[in-house]
Amino acid sequence: MDIAQLHFLVAEGDQVQRHALADILVHLGVGRITQAPDGHTALRHFNGGITPQVDIVVIDLALPGMDALELIRRLGEAHSKAGVIVVGAQTNAVLFSVETMAAAYGVNVLGAIGKPVIGSRLAALLQDYLAAGEAHGVRESAPALSFAEVGEGLQKREFDPFFQPKIELESGQVKGLEMFARWRHPLHGVLGPASFMPALDSAQRIDFLDWTMIEKSVAACRRLHEKGVPISVSINVDQSTLAHPQFMEQIAACLGRHRVMADYITFEMTESAVLTTDPHFLERLLRLRMAGFGLAIDDYGTGRSNLQLLARIPFSELKIDPSFVDGAARRPAIGTVLRSCLGLARSLDRRSVAVGVETKQDWDFLQGLGCTYAQGYYIAKPMAAEDFPAWLADWQHFF
Repeated sequence: MDIAQLHFLVAEGDQVQRHALADILVHLGVGRITQAPDGHTALRHFNGGITPQVDIVVIDLALPGMDALELIRRLGEAHSKAGVIVVGAQTNAVLFSVETMAAAYGVNVLGAIGKPVIGSRLAALLQDYLAAGEAHGVRESAPALSFAEVGEGLQKREFDPFFQPKIELESGQVKGLEMFARWRHPLHGVLGPASFMPALDSAQRIDFLDWTMIEKSVAACRRLHEKGVPISVSINVDQSTLAHPQFMEQIAACLGRHRVMADYITFEMTESAVLTTDPHFLERLLRLRMAGFGLAIDDYGTGRSNLQLLARIPFSELKIDPSFVDGAARRPAIGTVLRSCLGLARSLDRRSVAVGVETKQDWDFLQGLGCTYAQGYYIAKPMAAEDFPAWLADWQHFF
């Protein structure tokens, strides 16, 4: 992605500062810049079709007319895909709260910068935006598929687990693989969860997918062991799947079929799923841990858990949500939250896993904080099981 091809909108009430921001962008190589002196003018550039599509908008919090908070809300309501950079003379705490609000509205917030704006800070945000675009490529909208179509795909065994490596930050060694469900659709190609999870969720049959992924992931784990790669596998499971009365018997039978020990399997559950005091669910988790399985709390930081509740759950890993990992090195408020998450994991004697490591800056920052593991696109995208040995050889050669 070439920055010179992107269209920028600078929404700033003060003419001198507006021109100064535009000058910084020109210096960074931006070719198309539109300026707006107030919020109403800025919004018209999105709604009125008076300019080409805006790719990135820089919004001053002291914007006159329609203020910045309302403009951000309007962009969210309009489902704008433009990247948003917020600038302001407020404290880091206020800037972080604005970022949080923008994300909650569904806005693609790239970051917030205090005034006076320094070119290097702006350049870092733009570099991350460009790098993310290159890493993820052009994302096509996922086809909306029915429960009947998903069920047919499962029956035809078109679903496969893809795996993303989990790296120990201290040593650089590969310590595990997280499973991601993928559908090898005969017409649409490889599809991610957005194409099939809504249908399964609506029908309350996520267990259909869970058991397919458990069986295939354990089988893949055995094949890797036979190739001399004794690696562990993490499998995402829904709370309803774990709650099934026959779960323990079925998982024991699965491991027996493939001759895999429980120590090599970790089950991941979202933070919201474990926010319960149900004794039956807690008993199930205890039985899994006592049998040797690992338990990981995924998406940590997105729920309402507290130290007392987490201390009751026998989990072995705390997986920190990407929203607290990506960009933490350059955004002090997020970095503070990340440190708190890592401190919580250490205080409970649990391993910490930073998810969503996108850049070397993220990697270096996490190393300095003493995080246990990292995974993300900076390391590798999820890959088919058969592709992992070759990737592993390349990684080990690099390190």
